[in-house]
Amino acid sequence: MKLLDVKLSCNLQNIALDEAVLERAERGECTDELMRFWEPMKPIVVIGRSSPIEMEVDLDFCRQNDIAVVRRASGGQSVVNGPGCLIYSVLISYEKRPELRMLDNAHEFVMGRMRSAIDSLGVEVQMEGTCDLTLAHLDGSRRKVSGNALRCRQNWMLYHGTMLCDADLELISNCLGRPKRMPDYRKERTHSDFLAQLPVNIGDLQNAITSTWQIKQSTTDWPEKLTDELVRHKYQNDEWNYKVR
Repeated sequence: MKLLDVKLSCNLQNIALDEAVLERAERGECTDELMRFWEPMKPIVVIGRSSPIEMEVDLDFCRQNDIAVVRRASGGQSVVNGPGCLIYSVLISYEKRPELRMLDNAHEFVMGRMRSAIDSLGVEVQMEGTCDLTLAHLDGSRRKVSGNALRCRQNWMLYHGTMLCDADLELISNCLGRPKRMPDYRKERTHSDFLAQLPVNIGDLQNAITSTWQIKQSTTDWPEKLTDELVRHKYQNDEWNYKVR
């Protein structure tokens, strides 16, 4: 696996790049498994492929505060990404790891490695729900510090997620409505009572993840043309962002 070392300042480009990397691999134009990191410069609401936008997002608040809302290619529910969020993406080959075609195995594999990386920084987290990472709170509850999702194709899988390190939790509560589905461990809690921050530095966390995944090579080869096409024709398009497909 290689580190895709590309720094893009545009949120939409970063979101489109995930899909472009997966599509390029599926076309047979890339054979390397890849890991990528990015941290948004400004907040953005990212909703799941089939998320009901009117239910999960406070669109009035987002419009009033100039916060873009975009639908991603993977499943899962809505998140708010912004400064203080470490976002990772990992491109995985089914040819190299055929056992990960089973979704339970895929979640256990990726989350297991992410847990190990965080544990190496002296912070103990657990996997709850389908693929959340949680931290123990003083009141005995488990609070979510990372939400994750995946997109499967015939030969490749994209797995990505957000880790809250120094995020604006109040902004998350203001941007998001009530999720359509809640994991049992949430127990109907509001966003402010359900989310927490990882007590780690983003740079240290990125290094720990890279070390845990044993990534020793990097590349700057990225599908620039396809990424820009996806931004123009999909991620800037209300037909995609505001309608369930």
